[in-house]
Amino acid sequence: MAMTKKDIVIKINTEIGISKKDCVKIVESVFDIIKDDLDKGNDVMISGFGKWTVKAKKERRGRNPKTGKEMRIDARRVVTFKSSNVLRDKVND
Repeated sequence: MAMTKKDIVIKINTEIGISKKDCVKIVESVFDIIKDDLDKGNDVMISGFGKWTVKAKKERRGRNPKTGKEMRIDARRVVTFKSSNVLRDKVND
């Protein structure tokens, strides 16, 4: 089962003892800061966790898998994530 923002709020509330209302503000603020920086094209790196990067994808030709018809895929920006060695080691232990 995937962890949600609500789960993060509950964990912070339980482990630190901050009120749920304050936990929600903190979690929302952290995600807003990350989103705002990514929107500006900046990388976001959290030591011991990983790095989010915005990459530009060029326009390209593709194919609709359902119909097989060729189509144009517009240029766009995508967010990629690369985990740190610390996180990778933790997951693989």
